[in-house]
Amino acid sequence: MGKRSHAEHNDRRHNVEPIYGSAPRWDPLSDPAFDRRDQSYIRKVRPQNANQALLLESMAKHSLCVALGPAGTGKTYLAITAAVEALEAGRVDRIILSRPAVEAGESLGFLPGGLQEKMSPFLRPLYDALNDRMGGKRLKQHMADGTIEIAPIAFMRGRTLNNAFVVIDEAQNCTYGQIKMLLTRLGWHSTMVLTGDPDQSDLLHGMSGLSDIAHRLEAVPGIAVVRLTDRDVVRHPLVASMLGVL
Repeated sequence: MGKRSHAEHNDRRHNVEPIYGSAPRWDPLSDPAFDRRDQSYIRKVRPQNANQALLLESMAKHSLCVALGPAGTGKTYLAITAAVEALEAGRVDRIILSRPAVEAGESLGFLPGGLQEKMSPFLRPLYDALNDRMGGKRLKQHMADGTIEIAPIAFMRGRTLNNAFVVIDEAQNCTYGQIKMLLTRLGWHSTMVLTGDPDQSDLLHGMSGLSDIAHRLEAVPGIAVVRLTDRDVVRHPLVASMLGVL
């Protein structure tokens, strides 16, 4: 009886569940949700208000565009839309996505896996927008062959991005120096779009460089700075109402 209890205790001790469990981590190349929505991806996106129309027009006419505005105004989604349309029209050879790996007020600790696995949680909103615009199967194919590239901001220095549509999302979480470095990566036949909400930076006060950069670039010919407002929110109506009092 005593030996049996001891053996059972040892079995339980050696069968401890790992910290991250046995379920695989989320990966855009294996998410079944993308396959389920593959047949219903959005073929054409139309602006919902005048400022969204201005943003789409600015991205079409300028090689560098900065989109500023509160949450829910469609900045990221329209940037992804413009990128997909440019790729499908043959105006660019690839799409490059970058986003600061900054946690929103809480620490996730160590993230296991390779570079793409570590960046995947931060880039999930971009993957969702890409899936809506091109479908899961094409998204997987483009990511596998490098047509759609994930480029962490920390690894962008020294590159020249030619023939590409570059989307820098959540730019309010970049410092002045980081944004300056990103802007100077722009190469021939490329378009770069920075999106962000200066009022929702997760950096320490005064560290975000987005507002300063946008103010300086407004005076530069050939660069578009589009400012969206609470009236341009296209999410649930309560979002706009909350932004007015928070």
